[in-house]
Amino acid sequence: MTDAAELKRRTAELLAEHPIATTDRVDFLKARFDAGLAWVHYPEGLGGLGAPRALQAVVDAELEAAGAPDNDPRRIGIGLGMAAPTILGYGTEEQKQRFLKPLWVGEEVWCQLFSEPGAGSDLAALGTRAVKEGDEWIVNGQKVWTSSAHLARWAILIARTDPDLPKHQGITYFICDLTDPGVEVRPLRQITGEAEFNEVFLTDVRIPDAHRLGGVGDGWKVAQTTLMNERVSIGGMRIPREGGMIGPVAQTWRERPELRTHDLHQRLLKLWVEAEVARLTGERLRQQLVAGQPGYEGSGMKLSFARLNQEISGLEVELLGEEGLLYEDWTLRRPELVDFTGRDAGYRYLRSKGNSIEGGTSEVLLNIVAERVLGLPAEPRTDKDVAWKDLAR
Repeated sequence: MTDAAELKRRTAELLAEHPIATTDRVDFLKARFDAGLAWVHYPEGLGGLGAPRALQAVVDAELEAAGAPDNDPRRIGIGLGMAAPTILGYGTEEQKQRFLKPLWVGEEVWCQLFSEPGAGSDLAALGTRAVKEGDEWIVNGQKVWTSSAHLARWAILIARTDPDLPKHQGITYFICDLTDPGVEVRPLRQITGEAEFNEVFLTDVRIPDAHRLGGVGDGWKVAQTTLMNERVSIGGMRIPREGGMIGPVAQTWRERPELRTHDLHQRLLKLWVEAEVARLTGERLRQQLVAGQPGYEGSGMKLSFARLNQEISGLEVELLGEEGLLYEDWTLRRPELVDFTGRDAGYRYLRSKGNSIEGGTSEVLLNIVAERVLGLPAEPRTDKDVAWKDLAR
């Protein structure tokens, strides 16, 4: 059985065989993957050793102390947090061997082609069509709110393959090559002035059947793995005390006593405590993940993340007064990363408005928590057993 001592030994061997000072960054990351130290809980040969998930922290601490490079996880977050666990859970052996290593190393960036202009909160109502033609699927449709599509090589895609079935049943899950000539990526300018998101048009895009994840018609089931991991990756990130949005506000409060009022003090104390509760709850959630796949608790964490970010950023703007309205860069930019803490308060206030939409709207997540966590009665759904083609649109 692989334990902490064994992982430390393997990590020391990796560092000895691939000295950080003389080894190319990508070569080191590939060697780390091959040594099973990328995801220690993944199977052998796929970046892991089949070890307990909690032991990843042992490897990460040893490598960080040695000054080893990481794989820039924020840049490839969609691949790490959404595509990889879905491929691991539903991919063929060939798909796992082909995609997981370049994904983890960061050689190939991934994006997510789920939401559509007419199917956001009600994702199962999506209309992008995939029609089988020989050993390929021909895909036509439009996706929207696609982060990193302008940087990505691959996309996880769900499309409708049988319009005669109810909306949740006629969906299939694919891996889409964004270099296909039928893929067009267009920027979406946001309230911040940036174009971090995209709309993606798919015109006669050809996807080999070998790039299908799961069975035909099983796309909704496969997508649930992606969505649950997505919500954990958004709302359950590991952060230190006073990390995230609450950090800059607390720092401003300490450094600018002239801005303080009794009312703002009470609100800051309340939000500081709530942020700390959310942080500790996230730690507990990650401990639960050691036992297996994330459950619906991730929806609750993502709900809390969105609400706190919006309330904290609003408090920060009020605290700073006129200064809080300043936002230096309104030019159209195509950022690789979303950086909440390294920007102006005005940017944080505007960007946080999207937190209650991305990764599942807060309204949808409230329903999930109510039904799947609290066991409350489900809302009436008159369209559940109606063929997708017969739904009003």
